[in-house]
Amino acid sequence: MIIAVDGPTASGKGTIAKALAKHYRLPHLDTGLLYRAVGRQVFLDGGDPDNAGDALTACTFPDGLLLDPELRTEDTGGLASRVSVHRSVREALFERQRSFALQPGGAVLDGRDVGTVIAPEAQVKLFVVASVEARALRRWKEMQERGNGRTLAEIENDLRLRDERDLNRAEAPLRAADDAVMLDTSELNRDEAIAAAIDLVERKLALQR
Repeated sequence: MIIAVDGPTASGKGTIAKALAKHYRLPHLDTGLLYRAVGRQVFLDGGDPDNAGDALTACTFPDGLLLDPELRTEDTGGLASRVSVHRSVREALFERQRSFALQPGGAVLDGRDVGTVIAPEAQVKLFVVASVEARALRRWKEMQERGNGRTLAEIENDLRLRDERDLNRAEAPLRAADDAVMLDTSELNRDEAIAAAIDLVERKLALQR
């Protein structure tokens, strides 16, 4: 069984995908982490994330980079959004994601184009959304715990810019697959969001039986 979990930044899709993977005992891949690694590698190389050549070169990042805590920062997230607009980058990372999705037994993948591009044959597709205000507040609280002093307004502005890039990019824009089930987590806490996701998956599977 393949479960695709897509949605914008800080919507809760990563937390939900990890929980679904644990619940159904499936391997999990955060596809966005690959793009964050590319963005981080461009930065380490002193390159330009808006330059397709620099971004493509960074796709050869070492596997160890996926463990770098800097990949989870807001700055690296912005770099990931910028390198992901390049078709060459998406093609370079496609097979890696595709192979993971098609492994025996299935998998859970979360990202922005899993249900539309990486694994359109997924048995279950969730599209997780939340208001910009709710997402910004979640991210702000996370940053406060890490000692990051960015303001709520700055984070909200960053999210709006990233959404605009992701929605309007030419290659694999952020959008829900036609057969995806929507889950709005704006008013849900972590446990409520996970429970709602499991319920939606079970309903989808029941319809397919």
